[in-house]
Amino acid sequence: MLFNSLGFLIFLPVVFFLYWFIFNKKYENQNRLLLLASFYFYACWDWRFLFLLIFSIGLDYFSALQIDRSTIKSRAKFWLILSIGINLGFLGFFKYYNFFIDSFSELLAGFGLGVNVWLLSIVLPVGISFYTFHGLSYIIDVYKKRISAEKNFIDYAVFVSYFPLLVAGPIERATHLLPQIQKKRIFSYEQAADGLRQILWGFFKKMVIADNCAHLVNDIFNNYENQNPVTLIIGAVLFAF
Repeated sequence: MLFNSLGFLIFLPVVFFLYWFIFNKKYENQNRLLLLASFYFYACWDWRFLFLLIFSIGLDYFSALQIDRSTIKSRAKFWLILSIGINLGFLGFFKYYNFFIDSFSELLAGFGLGVNVWLLSIVLPVGISFYTFHGLSYIIDVYKKRISAEKNFIDYAVFVSYFPLLVAGPIERATHLLPQIQKKRIFSYEQAADGLRQILWGFFKKMVIADNCAHLVNDIFNNYENQNPVTLIIGAVLFAF
């Protein structure tokens, strides 16, 4: 589900209404709603990769508890390394498998070795970098004793999978976001109006400015060999927009 899609245009008001006017009695219920909404939001892209997200959440949640309970430094370090290793292993596999296989095949071809390299086409799970580093920043903070391990699984899962951050960031520290998840929220008309203005301004920058610049940038750089220097500079500037 893209932020500038019809689906999100329906999804966001529904979640907003339920969050503030149905589940507003207890923040714990709001957190459960946010978790379900975030999982649904992610599953709209590809429901199969939702299990990878849940696995990552569970791994870091359990590892942090083990680190927090460890009285021996080596045991805490074991769980830290295990969590980091598995998370970065998944991230590296999904992001770089195809790249390295293709590069290896081209390298061998450069030496005149016609090797038939079996290539499995790997689809990159959306947002994997963001939720991986969300979890790793949390694990490291627990290991460094900056925070205690979160015992409430729902609260921790919301911290990692919160849908406005899930696929586009930014990466939030647990010390900043978790306290906001764990306290009662009070509806503010002024904040709601300000949030809506920021959303509309973001849509304008994305759909009116950036998407139209993209057409020109693609035309320029898809045929860069035949472009003059001034056009290439214009293309680089528009790419920034």
